[in-house]
Amino acid sequence: MTASRSSDAFMARFLSLHPKKIDLSLGRTQALLAALGDPHKKLPPTIHVAGTNGKGSTIAFMRAMLEAAGLRVHVYTSPHLVRFHERIRLAGRLVDEERLVDAFERCERANAGAPITVFEVTTAAAFLLFSETPADVLLLEVGLGGRFDSTNVIEAPVCSVITPVSMDHMEFLGDTVAKIAFEKAGILKPGVPAVIAPQHPDALRAIEGQAMRVRAPLCLADRDFHMHEEGGRLVYEDARDLLDLPLPRLPGRHQHENAASALAALRIAFPDLPTAALEAGLREAEWPARMQALTRGALVDRMPAGAELWLDGGHNPAGGAALAEAMADLEARSPRPLVMICAMLANKDADGLLRPFGGLAREMIAVPIPGDSACHAPDALAARAKAYGIAATTAPGVQDAIAAIAAQSWPTPPRILIAGSLYLAGDVLRTNGTIPE
Repeated sequence: MTASRSSDAFMARFLSLHPKKIDLSLGRTQALLAALGDPHKKLPPTIHVAGTNGKGSTIAFMRAMLEAAGLRVHVYTSPHLVRFHERIRLAGRLVDEERLVDAFERCERANAGAPITVFEVTTAAAFLLFSETPADVLLLEVGLGGRFDSTNVIEAPVCSVITPVSMDHMEFLGDTVAKIAFEKAGILKPGVPAVIAPQHPDALRAIEGQAMRVRAPLCLADRDFHMHEEGGRLVYEDARDLLDLPLPRLPGRHQHENAASALAALRIAFPDLPTAALEAGLREAEWPARMQALTRGALVDRMPAGAELWLDGGHNPAGGAALAEAMADLEARSPRPLVMICAMLANKDADGLLRPFGGLAREMIAVPIPGDSACHAPDALAARAKAYGIAATTAPGVQDAIAAIAAQSWPTPPRILIAGSLYLAGDVLRTNGTIPE
Protein backbone atom coordinates (compact mmCIF):
# COMPACT_ATOMS: atom_id res chain seq x y z
CA MET A 1 0.00 0.00 0.00
CA THR A 2 1.44 3.36 -1.03
CA ALA A 3 1.87 6.21 1.44
CA SER A 4 -0.84 8.23 -0.36
CA ARG A 5 -3.30 5.37 0.21
CA SER A 6 -2.64 4.92 3.90
CA SER A 7 -5.37 5.73 6.41
CA ASP A 8 -3.16 8.49 7.83
CA ALA A 9 -2.87 10.11 4.38
CA PHE A 10 -6.64 10.07 3.95
CA MET A 11 -7.11 11.57 7.41
CA ALA A 12 -4.76 14.42 6.51
CA ARG A 13 -6.71 15.11 3.33
CA PHE A 14 -10.02 14.99 5.20
CA LEU A 15 -8.66 17.52 7.69
CA SER A 16 -7.96 19.94 4.85
CA LEU A 17 -11.68 19.88 3.93
CA HIS A 18 -12.81 21.19 7.32
CA PRO A 19 -15.52 23.84 6.76
CA LYS A 20 -14.48 27.43 7.35
CA LYS A 21 -17.75 27.95 9.21
CA ILE A 22 -19.33 25.19 11.27
CA ASP A 23 -23.10 25.03 10.86
CA LEU A 24 -24.65 22.65 13.33
CA SER A 25 -26.72 20.34 11.18
CA LEU A 26 -26.72 16.85 9.72
CA GLY A 27 -26.74 18.12 6.15
CA ARG A 28 -23.16 17.31 5.16
CA THR A 29 -23.37 13.81 6.62
CA GLN A 30 -26.71 13.12 4.94
CA ALA A 31 -25.44 14.35 1.56
CA LEU A 32 -22.37 12.14 1.70
CA LEU A 33 -24.37 9.11 2.82
CA ALA A 34 -26.83 9.67 -0.04
CA ALA A 35 -23.91 9.69 -2.50
CA LEU A 36 -22.76 6.38 -0.98
CA GLY A 37 -26.18 4.75 -1.37
CA ASP A 38 -27.48 5.42 2.17
CA PRO A 39 -25.52 2.72 4.03
CA HIS A 40 -26.94 4.00 7.35
CA LYS A 41 -30.30 2.55 6.28
CA LYS A 42 -28.81 -0.95 5.87
CA LEU A 43 -27.48 -1.57 9.38
CA PRO A 44 -28.24 -4.32 11.91
CA PRO A 45 -30.38 -3.47 14.97
CA THR A 46 -28.70 -0.48 16.59
CA ILE A 47 -28.35 0.74 20.19
CA HIS A 48 -27.49 4.46 20.17
CA VAL A 49 -25.58 5.80 23.19
CA ALA A 50 -25.11 9.45 24.23
CA GLY A 51 -23.99 11.09 27.49
CA THR A 52 -21.00 12.82 29.07
CA ASN A 53 -19.36 10.06 31.08
CA GLY A 54 -19.65 6.29 30.89
CA LYS A 55 -20.61 5.87 27.21
CA GLY A 56 -17.62 3.71 26.34
CA SER A 57 -17.86 1.58 29.48
CA THR A 58 -21.59 1.02 28.97
CA ILE A 59 -20.89 -0.09 25.41
CA ALA A 60 -18.06 -2.33 26.62
CA PHE A 61 -20.46 -4.11 28.98
CA MET A 62 -23.08 -4.54 26.26
CA ARG A 63 -20.53 -5.82 23.77
CA ALA A 64 -19.15 -8.37 26.24
CA MET A 65 -22.63 -9.61 27.14
CA LEU A 66 -23.79 -9.87 23.52
CA GLU A 67 -20.63 -11.66 22.42
CA ALA A 68 -20.91 -14.03 25.38
CA ALA A 69 -24.32 -14.95 23.95
CA GLY A 70 -22.68 -15.77 20.60
CA LEU A 71 -23.84 -12.66 18.72
CA ARG A 72 -21.75 -10.74 16.17
CA VAL A 73 -21.31 -7.16 17.32
CA HIS A 74 -20.33 -4.01 15.43
CA VAL A 75 -19.04 -1.16 17.61
CA TYR A 76 -18.43 2.52 16.85
CA THR A 77 -16.73 4.61 19.55
CA SER A 78 -14.57 7.72 19.84
CA PRO A 79 -12.03 9.07 20.40
CA HIS A 80 -9.33 6.49 19.78
CA LEU A 81 -6.33 6.18 22.07
CA VAL A 82 -3.49 5.00 19.84
CA ARG A 83 -4.83 4.21 16.34
CA PHE A 84 -7.97 5.36 14.52
CA HIS A 85 -8.82 1.71 13.84
CA GLU A 86 -9.95 1.38 17.49
CA ARG A 87 -13.09 3.34 16.62
CA ILE A 88 -14.54 0.73 14.27
CA ARG A 89 -15.06 -2.88 15.35
CA LEU A 90 -16.53 -5.13 12.67
CA ALA A 91 -18.30 -8.23 13.98
CA GLY A 92 -15.90 -8.41 16.90
CA ARG A 93 -12.60 -7.39 15.29
CA LEU A 94 -11.01 -3.97 14.83
CA VAL A 95 -11.12 -2.85 11.21
CA ASP A 96 -7.91 -3.63 9.33
CA GLU A 97 -5.94 -1.08 7.32
CA GLU A 98 -6.97 -2.44 3.92
CA ARG A 99 -10.71 -2.27 4.57
CA LEU A 100 -10.43 1.12 6.27
CA VAL A 101 -8.50 2.60 3.35
CA ASP A 102 -11.01 1.20 0.87
CA ALA A 103 -13.89 2.83 2.78
CA PHE A 104 -12.00 6.13 3.08
CA GLU A 105 -11.25 6.08 -0.65
CA ARG A 106 -14.92 5.60 -1.55
CA CYS A 107 -15.97 8.36 0.85
CA GLU A 108 -13.37 10.74 -0.58
CA ARG A 109 -14.57 10.04 -4.11
CA ALA A 110 -18.24 10.45 -3.18
CA ASN A 111 -17.58 13.67 -1.24
CA ALA A 112 -15.80 15.16 -4.29
CA GLY A 113 -13.86 17.77 -2.34
CA ALA A 114 -16.86 19.34 -0.61
CA PRO A 115 -16.36 20.89 2.84
CA ILE A 116 -16.80 18.27 5.57
CA THR A 117 -15.45 17.55 9.05
CA VAL A 118 -13.21 14.59 9.79
CA PHE A 119 -15.82 13.09 12.12
CA GLU A 120 -18.54 13.40 9.49
CA VAL A 121 -16.59 11.65 6.75
CA THR A 122 -15.17 8.95 9.01
CA THR A 123 -18.62 8.24 10.45
CA ALA A 124 -19.88 7.78 6.89
CA ALA A 125 -16.99 5.36 6.29
CA ALA A 126 -17.95 3.45 9.43
CA PHE A 127 -21.57 3.14 8.28
CA LEU A 128 -20.34 1.91 4.90
CA LEU A 129 -18.27 -0.81 6.58
CA PHE A 130 -21.05 -1.76 9.00
CA SER A 131 -23.56 -2.07 6.15
CA GLU A 132 -21.29 -4.45 4.21
CA THR A 133 -20.29 -6.77 7.07
CA PRO A 134 -22.92 -9.13 8.50
CA ALA A 135 -23.60 -8.69 12.22
CA ASP A 136 -26.43 -9.07 14.70
CA VAL A 137 -26.20 -5.67 16.41
CA LEU A 138 -24.46 -2.28 16.17
CA LEU A 139 -23.45 -0.40 19.33
CA LEU A 140 -23.20 3.22 18.20
CA GLU A 141 -21.61 5.93 20.35
CA VAL A 142 -22.33 9.62 19.82
CA GLY A 143 -19.21 11.68 19.14
CA LEU A 144 -20.28 15.05 20.58
CA GLY A 145 -23.65 16.07 21.94
CA GLY A 146 -26.36 14.15 20.12
CA ARG A 147 -28.86 16.33 18.29
CA PHE A 148 -26.47 17.38 15.52
CA ASP A 149 -23.96 14.54 15.86
CA SER A 150 -23.29 12.63 12.63
CA THR A 151 -24.43 9.37 14.22
CA ASN A 152 -27.90 10.86 14.68
CA VAL A 153 -28.84 10.12 11.07
CA ILE A 154 -29.96 6.73 12.41
CA GLU A 155 -33.74 6.86 12.16
CA ALA A 156 -34.98 3.88 14.16
CA PRO A 157 -32.59 2.33 16.69
CA VAL A 158 -33.95 -0.50 18.80
CA CYS A 159 -32.97 1.37 21.96
CA SER A 160 -31.37 4.67 22.97
CA VAL A 161 -29.19 5.15 26.06
CA ILE A 162 -28.21 8.37 27.82
CA THR A 163 -25.43 7.93 30.36
CA PRO A 164 -24.82 10.54 33.12
CA VAL A 165 -24.74 14.10 31.76
CA SER A 166 -22.39 16.66 33.27
CA MET A 167 -20.43 19.78 32.35
CA ASP A 168 -18.10 19.22 29.39
CA HIS A 169 -17.68 20.65 25.88
CA MET A 170 -19.59 23.76 27.02
CA GLU A 171 -18.28 25.76 24.06
CA PHE A 172 -20.35 23.51 21.76
CA LEU A 173 -23.22 22.24 23.90
CA GLY A 174 -24.14 25.05 26.31
CA ASP A 175 -23.14 26.43 29.68
CA THR A 176 -25.65 24.60 31.90
CA VAL A 177 -26.27 20.93 32.50
CA ALA A 178 -29.84 21.39 31.25
CA LYS A 179 -28.66 22.79 27.90
CA ILE A 180 -26.13 19.96 27.53
CA ALA A 181 -28.77 17.35 28.41
CA PHE A 182 -31.11 18.85 25.79
CA GLU A 183 -28.43 18.28 23.14
CA LYS A 184 -27.83 14.71 24.34
CA ALA A 185 -31.57 14.02 24.33
CA GLY A 186 -31.62 14.87 20.64
CA ILE A 187 -30.97 11.18 19.95
CA LEU A 188 -34.40 10.20 21.32
CA LYS A 189 -36.73 8.92 18.59
CA PRO A 190 -40.51 8.49 18.42
CA GLY A 191 -41.56 5.19 19.92
CA VAL A 192 -37.98 4.05 20.60
CA PRO A 193 -37.42 3.07 24.26
CA ALA A 194 -34.62 4.96 26.00
CA VAL A 195 -32.61 3.90 29.03
CA ILE A 196 -31.64 6.87 31.19
CA ALA A 197 -28.81 6.52 33.72
CA PRO A 198 -28.85 8.48 37.01
CA GLN A 199 -28.92 12.21 36.20
CA HIS A 200 -28.65 15.63 37.78
CA PRO A 201 -32.25 16.85 38.34
CA ASP A 202 -31.88 19.63 35.74
CA ALA A 203 -30.54 17.15 33.19
CA LEU A 204 -33.36 14.71 33.87
CA ARG A 205 -36.00 17.41 33.39
CA ALA A 206 -34.48 18.34 30.02
CA ILE A 207 -34.38 14.69 28.92
CA GLU A 208 -37.96 14.04 30.07
CA GLY A 209 -39.13 17.15 28.23
CA GLN A 210 -37.60 16.00 24.95
CA ALA A 211 -38.92 12.47 25.46
CA MET A 212 -42.43 13.87 25.89
CA ARG A 213 -42.08 15.97 22.71
CA VAL A 214 -41.05 13.01 20.54
CA ARG A 215 -43.03 10.40 22.49
CA ALA A 216 -40.07 8.23 23.41
CA PRO A 217 -40.81 5.87 26.32
CA LEU A 218 -38.25 6.21 29.11
CA CYS A 219 -36.73 3.51 31.31
CA LEU A 220 -35.28 5.46 34.24
CA ALA A 221 -32.58 4.39 36.69
CA ASP A 222 -33.86 4.27 40.28
CA ARG A 223 -37.45 4.13 39.00
CA ASP A 224 -37.64 1.36 36.42
CA PHE A 225 -34.39 -0.45 37.17
CA HIS A 226 -32.11 -0.63 40.19
CA MET A 227 -28.62 -1.94 40.95
CA HIS A 228 -26.84 -2.26 44.28
CA GLU A 229 -23.94 -4.21 45.75
CA GLU A 230 -24.68 -6.80 48.40
CA GLY A 231 -22.34 -9.39 49.87
CA GLY A 232 -19.74 -8.97 47.15
CA ARG A 233 -22.34 -9.38 44.40
CA LEU A 234 -24.44 -7.05 42.26
CA VAL A 235 -28.21 -7.21 42.61
CA TYR A 236 -30.09 -5.92 39.55
CA GLU A 237 -33.86 -5.49 39.61
CA ASP A 238 -36.41 -4.34 37.05
CA ALA A 239 -40.07 -5.01 36.33
CA ARG A 240 -39.29 -8.48 34.97
CA ASP A 241 -37.28 -10.01 37.79
CA LEU A 242 -34.27 -9.79 40.09
CA LEU A 243 -30.78 -10.94 39.07
CA ASP A 244 -27.90 -11.93 41.36
CA LEU A 245 -24.76 -11.09 39.38
CA PRO A 246 -20.97 -10.97 39.84
CA LEU A 247 -19.15 -7.70 40.41
CA PRO A 248 -17.88 -6.24 37.13
CA ARG A 249 -14.30 -6.61 36.03
CA LEU A 250 -14.12 -2.85 35.45
CA PRO A 251 -13.29 -1.34 38.87
CA GLY A 252 -15.03 1.56 40.56
CA ARG A 253 -18.56 1.97 41.90
CA HIS A 254 -19.45 4.22 38.95
CA GLN A 255 -19.11 1.12 36.79
CA HIS A 256 -22.05 -0.41 38.64
CA GLU A 257 -24.22 2.36 37.18
CA ASN A 258 -22.79 1.77 33.70
CA ALA A 259 -23.38 -1.96 34.03
CA ALA A 260 -26.97 -1.33 35.13
CA SER A 261 -27.64 0.85 32.07
CA ALA A 262 -26.13 -1.82 29.82
CA LEU A 263 -28.31 -4.50 31.38
CA ALA A 264 -31.45 -2.38 31.10
CA ALA A 265 -30.79 -1.63 27.42
CA LEU A 266 -30.12 -5.24 26.50
CA ARG A 267 -33.16 -6.50 28.38
CA ILE A 268 -35.22 -4.13 26.21
CA ALA A 269 -33.48 -4.74 22.87
CA PHE A 270 -32.60 -8.44 23.30
CA PRO A 271 -34.94 -9.77 26.01
CA ASP A 272 -33.99 -13.41 25.46
CA LEU A 273 -30.28 -13.09 26.31
CA PRO A 274 -29.41 -15.83 28.79
CA THR A 275 -28.43 -14.80 32.30
CA ALA A 276 -25.16 -16.70 31.85
CA ALA A 277 -24.20 -14.28 29.05
CA LEU A 278 -24.99 -11.27 31.24
CA GLU A 279 -22.81 -12.71 34.00
CA ALA A 280 -19.96 -13.48 31.61
CA GLY A 281 -20.13 -9.96 30.17
CA LEU A 282 -19.75 -8.40 33.59
CA ARG A 283 -16.73 -10.58 34.32
CA GLU A 284 -15.05 -10.07 30.95
CA ALA A 285 -15.74 -6.48 29.85
CA GLU A 286 -12.64 -4.39 29.16
CA TRP A 287 -12.30 -0.71 28.30
CA PRO A 288 -8.78 0.73 27.89
CA ALA A 289 -7.74 3.79 29.91
CA ARG A 290 -10.73 3.60 32.22
CA MET A 291 -9.33 2.58 35.59
CA GLN A 292 -6.96 0.30 33.68
CA ALA A 293 -4.33 -1.49 35.72
CA LEU A 294 -1.06 -1.64 33.78
CA THR A 295 0.88 -4.69 34.96
CA ARG A 296 3.57 -5.04 32.29
CA GLY A 297 5.33 -2.89 29.74
CA ALA A 298 8.08 -0.32 29.32
CA LEU A 299 6.67 2.15 31.88
CA VAL A 300 5.82 -0.55 34.40
CA ASP A 301 9.42 -1.76 34.26
CA ARG A 302 10.61 1.69 35.45
CA MET A 303 8.38 1.85 38.52
CA PRO A 304 9.46 1.31 42.13
CA ALA A 305 9.39 -2.36 43.11
CA GLY A 306 5.89 -3.45 44.08
CA ALA A 307 4.19 -0.24 42.94
CA GLU A 308 0.83 -0.21 41.18
CA LEU A 309 0.17 1.74 37.98
CA TRP A 310 -3.34 2.83 37.03
CA LEU A 311 -4.42 4.71 33.90
CA ASP A 312 -7.62 6.69 33.41
CA GLY A 313 -8.69 9.20 30.79
CA GLY A 314 -11.00 11.10 33.15
CA HIS A 315 -10.84 14.81 32.35
CA ASN A 316 -13.97 16.56 33.69
CA PRO A 317 -15.43 17.15 37.17
CA ALA A 318 -17.77 14.16 37.10
CA GLY A 319 -14.96 11.93 35.87
CA GLY A 320 -12.67 13.26 38.59
CA ALA A 321 -15.25 12.54 41.29
CA ALA A 322 -15.79 8.97 40.04
CA LEU A 323 -12.06 8.37 39.76
CA ALA A 324 -11.35 9.71 43.25
CA GLU A 325 -14.10 7.50 44.65
CA ALA A 326 -12.56 4.46 42.94
CA MET A 327 -9.12 5.36 44.32
CA ALA A 328 -10.61 5.80 47.80
CA ASP A 329 -12.15 2.33 47.56
CA LEU A 330 -8.75 0.88 46.65
CA GLU A 331 -7.19 2.77 49.56
CA ALA A 332 -9.76 1.34 51.96
CA ARG A 333 -8.99 -2.22 50.83
CA SER A 334 -5.23 -1.87 50.39
CA PRO A 335 -3.66 1.31 51.81
CA ARG A 336 -0.84 2.80 49.73
CA PRO A 337 0.42 6.34 49.14
CA LEU A 338 -1.32 7.73 46.05
CA VAL A 339 0.81 9.66 43.56
CA MET A 340 -0.84 11.30 40.54
CA ILE A 341 0.74 12.06 37.18
CA CYS A 342 -1.53 14.54 35.47
CA ALA A 343 -1.90 16.52 32.23
CA MET A 344 -4.98 18.29 30.90
CA LEU A 345 -6.12 20.21 27.85
CA ALA A 346 -6.32 23.95 28.49
CA ASN A 347 -10.09 24.01 27.91
CA LYS A 348 -10.77 21.45 30.65
CA ASP A 349 -11.66 22.23 34.27
CA ALA A 350 -8.50 21.46 36.26
CA ASP A 351 -10.09 22.42 39.58
CA GLY A 352 -13.05 20.17 38.90
CA LEU A 353 -10.78 17.19 38.27
CA LEU A 354 -8.31 17.81 41.12
CA ARG A 355 -10.63 18.96 43.92
CA PRO A 356 -11.89 15.44 44.80
CA PHE A 357 -8.28 14.29 45.32
CA GLY A 358 -7.62 16.73 48.15
CA GLY A 359 -6.79 14.65 51.24
CA LEU A 360 -6.51 11.52 49.07
CA ALA A 361 -3.46 12.03 46.85
CA ARG A 362 -0.12 12.41 48.61
CA GLU A 363 1.49 14.23 45.69
CA MET A 364 1.02 15.06 42.02
CA ILE A 365 3.50 15.48 39.19
CA ALA A 366 2.17 17.70 36.42
CA VAL A 367 3.35 17.01 32.86
CA PRO A 368 2.48 18.35 29.40
CA ILE A 369 0.47 16.40 26.85
CA PRO A 370 3.04 15.25 24.27
CA GLY A 371 2.74 17.17 21.03
CA ASP A 372 -0.15 19.36 22.23
CA SER A 373 0.62 22.96 23.11
CA ALA A 374 -3.02 23.63 24.01
CA CYS A 375 -2.72 22.07 27.45
CA HIS A 376 -2.52 23.47 30.95
CA ALA A 377 1.06 24.52 31.66
CA PRO A 378 2.50 22.03 34.17
CA ASP A 379 3.42 24.86 36.58
CA ALA A 380 -0.18 26.14 36.54
CA LEU A 381 -1.58 22.63 36.98
CA ALA A 382 0.76 22.02 39.92
CA ALA A 383 -0.40 25.27 41.50
CA ARG A 384 -4.01 24.14 41.29
CA ALA A 385 -3.13 20.85 42.99
CA LYS A 386 -1.39 22.71 45.82
CA ALA A 387 -4.58 24.71 46.38
CA TYR A 388 -6.21 21.43 47.45
CA GLY A 389 -3.40 20.40 49.78
CA ILE A 390 -1.64 18.11 47.31
CA ALA A 391 2.15 18.40 47.18
CA ALA A 392 2.95 19.07 43.53
CA THR A 393 5.93 19.28 41.22
CA THR A 394 6.44 19.14 37.45
CA ALA A 395 8.30 16.90 35.01
CA PRO A 396 8.97 17.06 31.24
CA GLY A 397 6.96 13.89 30.62
CA VAL A 398 5.47 10.71 32.07
CA GLN A 399 8.71 8.75 31.90
CA ASP A 400 10.51 11.51 33.82
CA ALA A 401 7.70 11.58 36.38
CA ILE A 402 7.94 7.84 36.95
CA ALA A 403 11.73 8.13 37.26
CA ALA A 404 11.25 10.83 39.91
CA ILE A 405 8.82 8.59 41.82
CA ALA A 406 11.22 5.65 41.57
CA ALA A 407 14.05 7.80 42.98
CA GLN A 408 12.14 8.38 46.22
CA SER A 409 12.23 6.12 49.26
CA TRP A 410 8.91 4.32 49.77
CA PRO A 411 8.28 2.31 52.99
CA THR A 412 5.10 1.12 51.23
CA PRO A 413 5.16 0.81 47.41
CA PRO A 414 3.04 3.64 45.97
CA ARG A 415 -0.13 3.54 43.90
CA ILE A 416 0.52 5.66 40.79
CA LEU A 417 -2.43 7.13 38.88
CA ILE A 418 -1.99 8.71 35.44
CA ALA A 419 -5.05 10.81 34.58
CA GLY A 420 -6.43 14.03 33.12
CA SER A 421 -6.62 13.44 29.37
CA LEU A 422 -7.43 10.72 26.86
CA TYR A 423 -4.63 12.13 24.70
CA LEU A 424 -2.20 11.58 27.57
CA ALA A 425 -3.66 8.09 28.10
CA GLY A 426 -3.10 7.23 24.45
CA ASP A 427 0.53 8.33 24.65
CA VAL A 428 1.00 6.26 27.82
CA LEU A 429 -0.41 3.13 26.17
CA ARG A 430 1.80 3.69 23.12
CA THR A 431 4.92 4.22 25.25
CA ASN A 432 4.15 1.27 27.49
CA GLY A 433 3.48 -1.01 24.52
CA THR A 434 -0.10 -1.70 25.61
CA ILE A 435 -1.93 -1.27 22.31
CA PRO A 436 -5.74 -1.75 22.41
CA GLU A 437 -6.94 -4.73 20.38
